[in-house]
Amino acid sequence: MPAGLKRLAQRGLVGFALALVLFIGGSAIFAPVLTPYDPTEVNLADKFAEPSAEHLLGCDHLGRDVVTRLLYGARTSLGSVMVIAGVILLLGFSVGATAGYVGGAVDSTLMRICDVFLTFPTFILAMFMIGVLGTGIVNVIIAIALTHWAWYARIIRSFVLSLKNREYVLAARVAGTGRFMTVARHVLPPVFAQLAILATLDIGHMMMHVSGLSFLGLGVTPPMAEWGVMIADARQFVWTHPELIMYPGLAIFLTVMAFNLLGDALRDALDPNTADHHVVDHAVSDPAPAHDGLLEAH
Repeated sequence: MPAGLKRLAQRGLVGFALALVLFIGGSAIFAPVLTPYDPTEVNLADKFAEPSAEHLLGCDHLGRDVVTRLLYGARTSLGSVMVIAGVILLLGFSVGATAGYVGGAVDSTLMRICDVFLTFPTFILAMFMIGVLGTGIVNVIIAIALTHWAWYARIIRSFVLSLKNREYVLAARVAGTGRFMTVARHVLPPVFAQLAILATLDIGHMMMHVSGLSFLGLGVTPPMAEWGVMIADARQFVWTHPELIMYPGLAIFLTVMAFNLLGDALRDALDPNTADHHVVDHAVSDPAPAHDGLLEAH
């Protein structure tokens, strides 16, 4: 494909992805305005109602409006993922930046703690933590955040190690700037760009974890509207009413795809030549014994 057509196609995909993310996010925020129905209200008189002017996508086995469940499910799924991403970034940056900048025994201790978390596959570790903490949206957020932060800490540490000996950072230290201010002024801005790329690319991964745990009955529990819960509720009707599985499944697919496309575009925009290789090269060069488990676990 000619370079011009390739760039045009990429712009079209990015525009579609951004519009889709804005649409899903706006639908989640304004769900109470967009639908008059209660997502948890049972109305057996409308059981398996066909699509109509009142129920655009019909009703489920309990007579609940499917569109309403999808809108409120977006609130739960997307909202929980945003909170998870925020917690992971805060914890991962705090640990990774401290380990990389301070070094020595602090670095070794923090990285060995990361090694423990990276030893296990993230989904299996999340299931274990849910078993300990119990089900519920708050515990899902805690479990997934605790299973992902170590990977971010490793990557951030690699960035900080590559930046802390740069001339402008050394000049700031010679000038008497404290460690905290040096990190905030000279290390945080370039690292933040890479964090934005990592988080955007990983949102789809986190959403799959939230929906997967809910589908297994370990996350969000019925009757709360959530896409994984909707799929779990509809699986017994897969042969008679397959659309009840198709709608939330398509919502998950489109959301994950949109964020992956945005992450790729963000990576190319912020660091078109080296962003992807920079992450991998620094991570692979880390001599920590448990790093092989990082890529497998994540």
